[in-house]
Amino acid sequence: MATLPGLTGVDHIGFTVPDLEQARRFLVEVLGCEYLYSLGPFERDDDWMAEHLGVGPRAVMRRLHLFRCGGQAIFEVFHYEAPDQDPHPPRNSDVGGHHVALYVEDLDVAVDYLRRCGVTVLGDPTASSGPSAGQRWVYFLAPWGMQFELVSYPDGKAFDLAGPARDGRD
Repeated sequence: MATLPGLTGVDHIGFTVPDLEQARRFLVEVLGCEYLYSLGPFERDDDWMAEHLGVGPRAVMRRLHLFRCGGQAIFEVFHYEAPDQDPHPPRNSDVGGHHVALYVEDLDVAVDYLRRCGVTVLGDPTASSGPSAGQRWVYFLAPWGMQFELVSYPDGKAFDLAGPARDGRD
């Protein structure tokens, strides 16, 4: 099976928000991320933005902030202005839909904390089954509507405890 040469892991996750200060408050004051630094603005009057970033050629990346979360994951958070910008976050069911999953040691304590902070938690924690047995999870929303997930599996997941992984074609 082919593999990307030299791949060692995920470096960062980038996402766009409508308000960088709101995102900074949420990421630092609620989730406990560490603010690292800011860059920008980036603006071009040629096709560089479209060619290199896949955005409209007149898009302006006003500013970006970088955050470290949990001592490892880096969030690269952008604020763009673009004539064709869609202000609605995608749902998981939309093409390009996504969420960021954060591991916590005690899911119930973390959910109670989010609720006390006024964060929208989607339903109650769910216990997984099948290969993910041993895991519990719940989704929550950032103030700008982006989906996050809390996961916890302190005793491992069934697929890790079952032995070698299969190729997924069964």
